[in-house]
Amino acid sequence: MIIDVHTHCHQPEHWGNEHREHWAPAYGGTPYPVVSPEDFDTAMREGGIDIAITFGLAASQAGVRTPNSFVADFVSKLETPTIPFASIDPLDADWREQLEEAISLGFQGVKLYPVLALFDPLSDEFDEFYTILAANGMVVLWHMGATPSPIGRLSVTQPLVVDEVARRHPNLVQIMAHMGHPWQRDTNVVLRKNPNVFADVSGVPSRPMDAFFALVGAQEWRTVDKLLFGSDYPLWSPSKALQNFRSIGGFRAGNLPYVTEDTIESVISQDALNLLGLTNPSK
Repeated sequence: MIIDVHTHCHQPEHWGNEHREHWAPAYGGTPYPVVSPEDFDTAMREGGIDIAITFGLAASQAGVRTPNSFVADFVSKLETPTIPFASIDPLDADWREQLEEAISLGFQGVKLYPVLALFDPLSDEFDEFYTILAANGMVVLWHMGATPSPIGRLSVTQPLVVDEVARRHPNLVQIMAHMGHPWQRDTNVVLRKNPNVFADVSGVPSRPMDAFFALVGAQEWRTVDKLLFGSDYPLWSPSKALQNFRSIGGFRAGNLPYVTEDTIESVISQDALNLLGLTNPSK
């Protein structure tokens, strides 16, 4: 079974002006694609994905917003068994109402985007938020690491931030997206010490040398069993993401360590539902 824990269903209009002004120029001027349920199902089917997790984005100060009702409606139209995650900006005055709505809609987690929402995850004003999430078995998936946006706040999107949240809220299940790139060494040591913290590999193979060191590091720190496959669809299709990820296993340089085939395939086949405590949407 292959579970894709990192896919997006939001639409170009959910970006406001942020993607056009700050992201497209960094990626060769390519506009953000329209994603239909049919496109999503086709991509998952072609990639051999059995179950997906999907979500939008929420960063109020950047003008970025995907309504949770949109995500619920999108998922309802899919053939692919898919778990919806909410997108909530905890700086919003109505975050409690948004979270209550998400829980009522059957969402099993929340995507958080501090680098664009410009909130400090370590502020004690968010402890209530984390406590409610943990009490309801909601998984937190953090955008973790780099952004091309000039307004982004990199200091609040580093893996050591998640370590401190985990120390204060050890029962909160957390995923660091993108292995916290470019701070993957920090990600591995955070994974090693926190039982309920995981990382996905979405986007990681797009920078092959970073990916090589990240995965060799995971072998050496014995954190491979904490890594989850994610494609970052629609930025990469699952087929392309799997191809790119497997290619990292072909790197060889003399007698230096390398990424083993067992590492690659174990991440791809990782039982993310069991690790994260999620309900199988196909049952």
